[in-house]
Amino acid sequence: MVMIKGFRALRPRTDLAKRIASRPYDVLNSEEARLEAKGNPYSFLRVVKSEIDLPQETGHYDPIVYQKAADNLQMMIEEGWLVQEQSDAMYVYRQIMDGHSQYGLVVSSSVQDYLDGRIKIHELTRELKEKDRITHVDTVNANTGPVFLTYPSRPSIDTLIAEAVQSEAVYDFSADDGIQHTVWVIRDEGLQQRLREAFAALPASYVADGHHRSKSAAMVGKMRKDRNSEHSGEEEYNWFLSVLFPHDQLMILDYNRVVTDLNGLSKAAFFKALNKHFDVSECASADEARPRQKADFGMYLEKQWYRLRTLTGAYDPADPVKSLDVSILGDHVLHSVLGIGDIRSDERIDFVGGIRGLSELEKRVDSGEMAVAFALYPTAIEELMSIADSGRIMPPKSTWFEPKLRSGLLIHLLD
Repeated sequence: MVMIKGFRALRPRTDLAKRIASRPYDVLNSEEARLEAKGNPYSFLRVVKSEIDLPQETGHYDPIVYQKAADNLQMMIEEGWLVQEQSDAMYVYRQIMDGHSQYGLVVSSSVQDYLDGRIKIHELTRELKEKDRITHVDTVNANTGPVFLTYPSRPSIDTLIAEAVQSEAVYDFSADDGIQHTVWVIRDEGLQQRLREAFAALPASYVADGHHRSKSAAMVGKMRKDRNSEHSGEEEYNWFLSVLFPHDQLMILDYNRVVTDLNGLSKAAFFKALNKHFDVSECASADEARPRQKADFGMYLEKQWYRLRTLTGAYDPADPVKSLDVSILGDHVLHSVLGIGDIRSDERIDFVGGIRGLSELEKRVDSGEMAVAFALYPTAIEELMSIADSGRIMPPKSTWFEPKLRSGLLIHLLD
């Protein structure tokens, strides 16, 4: 049973939606955020990356950063840039990128569902990032960025969403990157009830993107419950901001790897090690080397592209984790051959989202910064859900979802 409900969203004035909406806090660094928000006082980056309004030497986890975020949000409310819905509503959020469209239902999801495992995860979280998001949510008193959830698609839910978008959209704009963002408000209580019932028939939902946001929201809810001697269960802190997309509308791109060196191996020794588990052949171009099926990899080394085809028996196809492409590459190349330890902390490896293209891999290697690059076939959403259902964890940096959800379009206040 998946519990959802409407909420009184804090959202931009219609004429300011495009200027307020920002990319998520975790897809750009502070310097990139400063440049992106430059000349735009309305940018929601001033809430989700509030260090951009403080001296550059300010530490990212300094208490003043979180207070600045709260102050900036309050300022946006006082200036009338953000206004709050008068009654509980649900929302449909459509994104269109390069002809691909996806429709998500924006609601508040249950903290208890998360704690009880009905909102399933597939990644571990890092303690420092957890603390950062917990402090941000608690200080700002709001979920400022939505958690990206998915669910096994249901025609009955698709029909309800189609009904919801018959009304006029409240926002419809194309961002500077060309991605179109459209939002409809569902105020009809009957339609909200039918949506609640449809989702209650699902056994679970899945965190696609936003593991730190979901865990921090749940931890803040638990903290406030423990502090509240009159806790009733009706408080807004028992819920967190989420967008639920059907699994068959999602677009997962490749999440590629670059490594600084060959671990002391000569080129000949490196290829000899690769030949134990892969059939290696030269390619004339990046496009020819681009993986087009599971267990195939592209490799770029010394201005030459190669195709690596995994040999039969190199992995157990019945094991949902070991059969992931990121696991095959990790087990048989990154760890055993190149000596990469924990990829969360090893400074010899970096990751390149597929949105940047294979030319970014060439650039990183040709510059001399990296020695070798690997292009991967995208992880399937069915693989993600299977692993989450089994209670197991995917390797880090396994999925790259596009398009990214904008922050600041819909905000969930905790009281």
